[in-house]
Amino acid sequence: MRLDKFLKVSRLIKRRTIANEACDAGRVMINDKPAKASANVKVGDIIEIGFGSKAVKVEVLDVQESTRKDDAKELYKYL
Repeated sequence: MRLDKFLKVSRLIKRRTIANEACDAGRVMINDKPAKASANVKVGDIIEIGFGSKAVKVEVLDVQESTRKDDAKELYKYL
């Protein structure tokens, strides 16, 4: 699955366009490497997102095309 879509489906970032902009600005890393919005996300990847002065680091537990709001937290775990 594309990185920008995963960020939206998992609700780490609310909208796909915002996820695209974050990737283009270099604020998203997969396994400690800068990632483009089109990068492929798979189970076990470590994603780090820079929000201003704070960084959020998560591990991908599952990849799904769509999910309900209540189940979105099951797609990743905070590190």
